[in-house]
Amino acid sequence: MPLRVVHNIPSVNVQRMLGMNNRELGRRLERLSSGLRVNRAADDAAGLSISEGMRAEISGLKVGVMNTEQGINLVQTAEGALNEVNAMLIRMRELAVQSASSTVTDGNRQAINAEFVQLNNEIDRIASVTSYNNSSLLMGFGNLVSQDTGVSSALASDTTGVIEVRMSGATSGTYTFADTASDGELTLGNGTVTQTIRLSAALDGDTVATGTTVVANFDRLGIQLVLTGSHPATATVPASDGYTDGDLDTETILIEDTGVGGAFQVGAKNTANDRLSISIGDMRASGSALNTASLTVSSLSAAQNAINTIDLAINRVSQQRGDLGASQNRMEFSLRNVNNAVENNQASESAIRDADFPEEVSNFTRAQILTQSSVALLAQANTLPQNALSLLGGGGR
Repeated sequence: MPLRVVHNIPSVNVQRMLGMNNRELGRRLERLSSGLRVNRAADDAAGLSISEGMRAEISGLKVGVMNTEQGINLVQTAEGALNEVNAMLIRMRELAVQSASSTVTDGNRQAINAEFVQLNNEIDRIASVTSYNNSSLLMGFGNLVSQDTGVSSALASDTTGVIEVRMSGATSGTYTFADTASDGELTLGNGTVTQTIRLSAALDGDTVATGTTVVANFDRLGIQLVLTGSHPATATVPASDGYTDGDLDTETILIEDTGVGGAFQVGAKNTANDRLSISIGDMRASGSALNTASLTVSSLSAAQNAINTIDLAINRVSQQRGDLGASQNRMEFSLRNVNNAVENNQASESAIRDADFPEEVSNFTRAQILTQSSVALLAQANTLPQNALSLLGGGGR
């Protein structure tokens, strides 16, 4: 190799290597101090993109966990209040049965009726004050099915066989049935989403068997219908000739938006599957569900007639409590699932983003040694041109 003094190539080479080693040392210091393998897009462009998306989803899931826990608390608040309403209705039934006997006089009935009226008033008071974060819960919460058969004609159970409509996330609006006789299928849609299900396997021929019920589950719409077979009137449901294939054709269901709550965002995305919905009817004594406000036990006949109405009210409160309990159990399972999703997504994001400390310490030590040796060698390389002076000195002798 020729000896040059204008350009010290070995020194240039060592400077280049020293710069590389310094940058590597700085990178390892940054990773060890931050705990992250990816601190900027240049570290791993694809990894950064993936991990940022995961971070957004994880943060959403964590908020979903909080929302679910608060939803459970809301349901417990409503169910606890309905427990007291149930107890009062049972006491009102006791008073009605007592007043319905000829062993008491009309004067006694006036005293009995005084307590009866107070209990009705207390049901209304509890319904009006039961709230969660200033949202009333027992005066209509979430989307509700209109009980007016003029707009919800499918609820004319004496001719259609529909004795109950349950919802799990159904949006408000009018839903219309298409039900061709004897084809074993039932279609329901709201103009945006339509779903067809087969009922033939659950039917006895073309009808629901006498004394039994069938659940028609429109899961894409979030609506479940309870269809009954022929049965006489009872204290809880009116008489019905049962559902026969074709009975629901062109019939409608109106789902009304109460303007108050009902949807819990338990997931991280804007989809129906990331939300859980509940609905609570009007549980006031003066509401359509209980309808006990006008009852009296001040006379023998009135007390006798009140028993059936109170039985119906007790059944509806029990059904509402059952629905709330089922929703609470569902949310608890959802909570465990979301917590599991947070854990697994966090592990995935960590594998991409976090620094592996044993590896980084090893690489840091390597870069540190190389940097120190580069500095020492740069000093040696800078002395090489001085060898030219020995040539000059030798030529003068």
